[in-house]
Amino acid sequence: MIVNNSLDEVKKRESALKIIKEIINDNGRDSLYDVTGLSGGFIANDDELDLLETYVGPAIFEDELQIVGKEHLGGEKVLAVNRTSSGILASILALVNEGDHVSHFLAEFPAHPSIPRSCAIVGASYDEFVDIDKFTIPENTSLVVVTGSTMDHKVIDEELFKKVIDMAHEKDIPVLVDDASGARLRTAVFNQAKATELGADLVVTSTDKLMPGPRGGLMAGREELIDEIKVKANQFGLEAQPPLILAMVNGIKNYTEENLVKAISRKEEFYELLSEKYEMFEKTPTGVMVSEDALKNQLEKLNVKTELSKKDCCFLWAMVLLKDFGIITIPAVGMPGASATIRIDLSTQDVIDIDLNELYEKVDQSFERFLDLSQDVEKSKELIFY
Repeated sequence: MIVNNSLDEVKKRESALKIIKEIINDNGRDSLYDVTGLSGGFIANDDELDLLETYVGPAIFEDELQIVGKEHLGGEKVLAVNRTSSGILASILALVNEGDHVSHFLAEFPAHPSIPRSCAIVGASYDEFVDIDKFTIPENTSLVVVTGSTMDHKVIDEELFKKVIDMAHEKDIPVLVDDASGARLRTAVFNQAKATELGADLVVTSTDKLMPGPRGGLMAGREELIDEIKVKANQFGLEAQPPLILAMVNGIKNYTEENLVKAISRKEEFYELLSEKYEMFEKTPTGVMVSEDALKNQLEKLNVKTELSKKDCCFLWAMVLLKDFGIITIPAVGMPGASATIRIDLSTQDVIDIDLNELYEKVDQSFERFLDLSQDVEKSKELIFY
């Protein structure tokens, strides 16, 4: 394997950021195509930027965040944190004690690693389930977690969602929903209700996923629980700072469902183009993806042998897409533990109006280059750790 641990993933990400900088310096921002669905943004005018002082900023923007945040997520109170992972950690620090248990239900493995890692920090046991018939809530459980949409955009069935919430509430256990992208994907594309409307006590979302906000986390839910979590967030420096809060407010204000809805129809056309030549692509709600296993199976069908692991293959192809074609995917720039699935999200601003034949050509050519490079471990390593 080339990428063996979290440190390697950090170095891989640093390589990708270096390539992005070179591309922008040489050819400008228009030569990049961010298809991660996490492109986010920072919307602010000059008057607002002048107020981004340590104490002035929160005084001005936190009240407004309460208004727009509750409109977006529901709940009695909202809390801005550095990232979704920060909100998950703060929640577990506040609500889970050593020796307690956390049960987690999601539509498909794997769960986001921040959840089991946070449980390990407090000394709590942890289980995760994808089969409702096997889902259990032991007596020492102090928190139930539900993932609304997985890292690969697998969305939970709404009836199962409500059933898990009811099972937890029967035992007076609060429910935290990891709705990082789901707060928009579930509601805009799948017409599901907000997590708080389904009865969840807490929900956290990523303000850069499928919306024009910053990389940050926004929580909402029952006021007394949010207050407990806010204490922990402030104690450990997990709270969002004024610039993030401002950008969250404007990101929510500028969010529309139009791009997500438009991507639904375009993904069918793009999938058909790709499927004429490849078997590895699967549909997502707003685009297409190639999982580690699907890529491995495609290589086997092509009789291509490589010494690279299936995860390394995803990382390598992602780096080829980036360096040679300016296409940014999550395996190239993702944080340690992020999914290695190569996902092309058609709702992102960079490709919302791109000619799909042009995008197909870029993907097709990148795969041919990836195949050649995958035969040489040293050259592969040079690109991944550019």
